[in-house]
Amino acid sequence: MADRDRDRDRNQPQEIQLLHPPPHYRQTGPSTTQIVAVLTLLPVGGSLLALAALTLTGTLIGLSIAIPLFIIFSPVIVPATIAISMAVAGFLSSGAFGLTGLSSLNYGLKRMIRANAGAGVGKGQAKRGMWDMVGYVGQNMENKAHEGGGAVRT
Repeated sequence: MADRDRDRDRNQPQEIQLLHPPPHYRQTGPSTTQIVAVLTLLPVGGSLLALAALTLTGTLIGLSIAIPLFIIFSPVIVPATIAISMAVAGFLSSGAFGLTGLSSLNYGLKRMIRANAGAGVGKGQAKRGMWDMVGYVGQNMENKAHEGGGAVRT
């Protein structure tokens, strides 16, 4: 008989009473902040979408006018395009290398400050140490360049 009662209890859905429900169960809808954010972002997103559509339309109209001119003047435009694209690539790679150098110096400085934090080394002393290291590396590179003579030897 006890087995039958236990099987019957197992098949019955159990009701769970939560004394203190978790916070995510208490909310029934979006908060006021979320509603204000959506109401603010909908017009902004719609206007940006409209500007994107206008820009695309203007670009397509401009291309339809410019393509015949590109075909007529292609002996001049192709070399100019190649030269301009090479110049742009040079400027972009220069900026990328500069940004990479600055970020690596920043990383080294922060690492040096963190490593010397227990030794009582201040931020100013760590910066001086970093600049000394940069000068040392630059001097070594310059010496190696002068030793090589700039010529490739075979």
